[in-house]
Amino acid sequence: MIYVLTGVTTRIISNSYLNVFQKVLTNDGNPPSVVNFYTYLGLSILSFCLFPFFSINISTLLLINFFVMGILGALGNYYIIKALSLGELSSLAPINSYKPIVAMIIGFIYLNEIPSLSAVCGIGLIIIGTYILYAGGISNKKAVFYRVLALIFSGSEAIFIKKIILLTNIPTSFALWAISGLIFSALFLISSKHNLKLPSVKYLGLLILSVAIMQYSTNYVFSKINVSYALALFQLSTLLSVFLGVNIFKEKGLKRKLIASVVMITGAVTIILI
Repeated sequence: MIYVLTGVTTRIISNSYLNVFQKVLTNDGNPPSVVNFYTYLGLSILSFCLFPFFSINISTLLLINFFVMGILGALGNYYIIKALSLGELSSLAPINSYKPIVAMIIGFIYLNEIPSLSAVCGIGLIIIGTYILYAGGISNKKAVFYRVLALIFSGSEAIFIKKIILLTNIPTSFALWAISGLIFSALFLISSKHNLKLPSVKYLGLLILSVAIMQYSTNYVFSKINVSYALALFQLSTLLSVFLGVNIFKEKGLKRKLIASVVMITGAVTIILI
């Protein structure tokens, strides 16, 4: 259990900071499609350096999950970056609380993971917390729309990541995740027709490292517990994201955002402990 909690904590911290680096890079004028592509390129190179001898038994089922995971992951990451380029980190991060709902529905259909009544109640609290967050109105509806798209794609992606883990192992699933994301982020970049200008090496490197830590810890946690429960736990990163958004980017409404975050954290705890 201690290893799972360590994995969850690592994922929470790394996820919050990678969003900071994504926002810094887009604030510098880098298009989301370019940031998205370089992220997966760096992750693919890193995966070959860390796991140079990973082997897989190719099957139709594996290939299907590989390509679906890739397109969902690339789309999810792109829309997260797009949303952060337009809106506040502290306002957008709590929207991610809907991800367990997406994963729970798809997990029920695809993995036969049946949620308990307490899990449903916990997710209800997460929704209430999000309502509190936007009680004063939505400052940038387009950013929220992109963030909702991101959570749908990334929440759906989680199911296929777990399927890949079940078919292979954690290191191999990480490498396949990076490569599949690279393929589709490259296609998105080509269609966007943006100039392939290299972003700040410093922040791009920090972003790639943060994403690598986030995804590897995510894969580990997915291998140990139910996907929807894991995603609910990951919502604890909301509180850290609110603090980072307010302190780094001087965003407003700390009190209201913290209250909303606490409600969502209560929902996550309800899902796990009851």
